[in-house]
Amino acid sequence: MTAKRIRARISGRVQGVFYRASAAERAGELGLVGWVRNAADGAVELEAEGPAERIEELIAWCRRGPPAARVSDVHSEWIDPIGQERGFRVRH
Repeated sequence: MTAKRIRARISGRVQGVFYRASAAERAGELGLVGWVRNAADGAVELEAEGPAERIEELIAWCRRGPPAARVSDVHSEWIDPIGQERGFRVRH
């Protein structure tokens, strides 16, 4: 199966509500690799790589986020896979 990669930007009330940790946990459960980080403007950014259907599951989760989050928008785009990462981590 060919790996795919997505870059996503999540807007709304997504910082200070355990969004990054929850996203990393969900991505790990889905067997994806990549990273998630806070953006300076209050959004959250992530890149995830793995099977396309698993990435779609992560993006569906991103539209909800953890219980305290209030997601207003998720913008995502498919990008070229890297193929060299292990695990899914929170970047600081």
